[in-house]
Amino acid sequence: MHKLTPPPAGSQIAAAAQRHIRTPAVELSQATVTFGRGDNQVPALSETSLKIGDGEFLALVGPSGCGKSTILKLAAGLIRPTTGAVFVGGREVEAKALRIGMAFQNPTLLPWLTIEKNVMMPLKIVRPFRHEFRAKRKTEFRDRVHALLEEVGLKGFANHYPWQLSGGMLQRANLCRALVHEPRLLLLDEPFGALDQFTREELWSTLQDLWLKLKPTVLLVTHDLKEAGYLAERICVMSARPGRILDDSAVTFPRPRTVEMTFEPGFVELNQRLRGLIVEARSGNTATSEVRP
Repeated sequence: MHKLTPPPAGSQIAAAAQRHIRTPAVELSQATVTFGRGDNQVPALSETSLKIGDGEFLALVGPSGCGKSTILKLAAGLIRPTTGAVFVGGREVEAKALRIGMAFQNPTLLPWLTIEKNVMMPLKIVRPFRHEFRAKRKTEFRDRVHALLEEVGLKGFANHYPWQLSGGMLQRANLCRALVHEPRLLLLDEPFGALDQFTREELWSTLQDLWLKLKPTVLLVTHDLKEAGYLAERICVMSARPGRILDDSAVTFPRPRTVEMTFEPGFVELNQRLRGLIVEARSGNTATSEVRP
């Protein structure tokens, strides 16, 4: 059994050193986000600078409404910063320098398509695959989809429809759809939040295995502190709205990580330190949050 040593309170130094070694895949430079105009303005994100290295797995945690999903949307190019800049793959996000995969809490699979066709959808849309789709959809692309489904435990379900699968199976298919076009950036917004604890833990292992094999850059938004510690290489804790990063710590537990490791003293200590930071961040804020220890 590995002895887990939690990152110390000053582990921002280690995290910063790790970032300098890797080429940034995502960079926020003094980015702010304000929604609305005039008297209806709502500041969502305070001035924030953040670098996520190529192939790094970073988790964002914090109170509800603190700007975690806002950062994810900035990285995806779904919104633009009010001030500052966002760079993906070394270029401003609008240039779409990296292929991006996304998965959310709700799988959003198309109910009239089979699982195979749902997972194959990015290959039909995303360059350069879309130019080859008609020629390869029944050969190479189909084989790619089936191999990915088998890897997440869905062998034999390619011809089923979404309504025939359980919630956990749908999220496995959702992960396959997010990864089938070989994205270099994977954006995850509470992808396991609606699942029961046992299914969630199974999918942590599945996602860890996929990340270790494919090594995309991953940005995970979650309320589940155990999930963040299990999956991430770095965890950033955010303040209450308007959000800013309060703590940026490396997570150095050995891989592959297991559910059993989450009960060891070092992991529990990390969990409690993160929880303490979020409780402090919420002080004076009446908004409720869903932080899971």
